[in-house]
Amino acid sequence: MTQDPYIALAGVRKGYRIGGEAIPIFSALDLAIPRGDFVAVMGPSGSGKSTLLNMLAGIDAPDAGSLSIGNHRLDRMGEAARSTWRAHNMGIVFQFYNLLPMLNAAENIELPLLLKPLSARERRVRVGKMLDLVGLSGREKQYPSTMSGGQQQRVGIARAIVSDPGLLLCDEPTGDLDRKSADEVLEMLSFLNRQLEKTIVMVTHDPQAARSAKRTLHLDKGQFVEEKRAAS
Repeated sequence: MTQDPYIALAGVRKGYRIGGEAIPIFSALDLAIPRGDFVAVMGPSGSGKSTLLNMLAGIDAPDAGSLSIGNHRLDRMGEAARSTWRAHNMGIVFQFYNLLPMLNAAENIELPLLLKPLSARERRVRVGKMLDLVGLSGREKQYPSTMSGGQQQRVGIARAIVSDPGLLLCDEPTGDLDRKSADEVLEMLSFLNRQLEKTIVMVTHDPQAARSAKRTLHLDKGQFVEEKRAAS
């Protein structure tokens, strides 16, 4: 029996208006990602990678077509409903970390938990587990300005998964890192996929980063033109 995809786009159309000009991005985009997959999305600038990620995150809505994640039709939700859904069902890892500079590592990681009915003690326990998971135990009081790029990205990953979402969206997660730090972040993402069964969609320009994924999809001019699967 074929399993229904966890993420499904069918006939998605999306464009923007800049001034008086209509800029089409997708005309009829289809995509199916099973639960537990790790997909890298590559393509030249302007191919639609950021637009795809924004739609998966519920930041943008399709102009037409259907977009489902799990049992939820994001294309049928309003902006407020998509925002609420995003806060409870996914984590996002950013290229430039997006940490709040006035908060220390533990406080940055704790932020998503403030939306949940948890006591302060329960939040501290979860944050402590995340710090252990990303190898930053003992650094909970450090501020972003005192941390390396790799350490900041680990905090960003911990923040993304502290609420235990099923889906991680990663926007160039190694784009601002040196090779060693990038490899450590990619190994962490692979661990989250293999051991914790997180579904991951990662936009990247880095072919080496893409090799960490189970498959790589290439976007060009708003269409998927190639798929490569990782060697078994």
